[in-house]
Amino acid sequence: MTRRMLLLLLILVTAELSLTKFSAGAIGVNWGTEASHPLPPSKVVELLKSNGIAKVKLFDADPKVLRALSGSNIGVTVGIPNSMIKSLNASRKVAESWVHDNVTRYFDGGNRVRIEYVAVGDEPFLQSYGNQYRPFVIGAAMNIQNALAKASLASEVKVVVPSSFDSFLSESGRPSSGHFRADLNKTMIELLSFLTRHHSPFFVTISPFISFHQNKNISLDFSLFKETAKPHKDGRKTYRNSFDLSYDTLLSALSGIGFPDVDIVVSKIGWPTDGAANATSPTAEAFLRGLMGHLEKKTGSLLPRETYIENLLDEDKKNISSGNFERHWGVFTFDGQAKYSFSLNHNSKKLINAQNVQYLPPKWCVVNNNKDLANASAKALEACSLSDCTSILPGGSCSGIGWPRNVSYAFNSLYQQSDHREESCDFGGLGLITTVDPSEDKCRFWIQLDTSHSSSHVPIFFLSWSLLLLFLLSWT
Repeated sequence: MTRRMLLLLLILVTAELSLTKFSAGAIGVNWGTEASHPLPPSKVVELLKSNGIAKVKLFDADPKVLRALSGSNIGVTVGIPNSMIKSLNASRKVAESWVHDNVTRYFDGGNRVRIEYVAVGDEPFLQSYGNQYRPFVIGAAMNIQNALAKASLASEVKVVVPSSFDSFLSESGRPSSGHFRADLNKTMIELLSFLTRHHSPFFVTISPFISFHQNKNISLDFSLFKETAKPHKDGRKTYRNSFDLSYDTLLSALSGIGFPDVDIVVSKIGWPTDGAANATSPTAEAFLRGLMGHLEKKTGSLLPRETYIENLLDEDKKNISSGNFERHWGVFTFDGQAKYSFSLNHNSKKLINAQNVQYLPPKWCVVNNNKDLANASAKALEACSLSDCTSILPGGSCSGIGWPRNVSYAFNSLYQQSDHREESCDFGGLGLITTVDPSEDKCRFWIQLDTSHSSSHVPIFFLSWSLLLLFLLSWT
């Protein structure tokens, strides 16, 4: 090779490294599976590929999901549930067994899964968890790291710990005063020392949606990257959107404990489409359009290495202790149908829906208006304790349909989740099965997916007393 060719090669490599350092990183999605009737994994992988989504973050290591991802060349983050953290901290053998069953086996053969990260826990530092997981996280991460090294996979798979949006803060609202929560300081130093030692990035949630709801000084326009938003000043620096405000608060927190140069991955960021004020599809689309455009334009060495949108699909079994919106983060509805018109990549103009989705027959369960409905509200509450009624609670897309149509919504929710079993539309004689779609305007009465292998057991999701009270009040 001539000196001239070597020089040209050096210039090309340097240019590529420069672009990697100073442009926004890859866009991926979170793929949660807390759904009563999940879209088949093979369909989800088709959905990812047809929309050019090259990275996906999982919350567990479901074999059916990982098998579907085999041979896809999609970069995968495999998750370890919080419930396993304590046992992984206590035993290297448990960690080795987990790595063997959930990582090593998918590196064998031709159709391997491109596992890039193992995420220890799902936001185990969330303030509401207290000390439930925090004392065991670092030990669990170290044992998983050692297990990967033993399996000769440590150079290919990095261990990370996703941190919650409330792990860092600034009481003054100024990014320059950003710091980690006092109860987390020691743990964060240990975590970042571990990550730095093994060249792993720092995974963290940034949530402009929750910041908007919790902070009266954050306007909706500021959250949605609108040029008309009133800017926030911090010394000589001016902030024109909530994302940069939060991101720089995080950078200050990292610098404050001695880790100013760690690579950052935004492991969750999104905007829900139901279940709260301003949680609508048009608002969520405006947020994601603003975010994608902002990441494309923004330059700098401290940009996120990767950004994962929350969430790929809606999940009707997700815990709603922090808000009804938790079940509505999806870019797609539960059945893989796009909520917005724009695309997550440069190669297509709009999102592409899941194809050939199998639904249950077009039947709904509604309230029988010819019956005495004195007991209808109580029956609806029973239905909602066994299914998903977040859309008819205050702030939801169906909260304005009134009584008794909201009773019909509750009845239908249980009927769909129960795979159209006739007895699930009884409700003491108040239910009626119909083939006429009761949907209206923006309130859709869903038909569930025909998964054919769904369990006959319907899991119970008890609404909190406060939600029940709001539910009852909304009918008065």
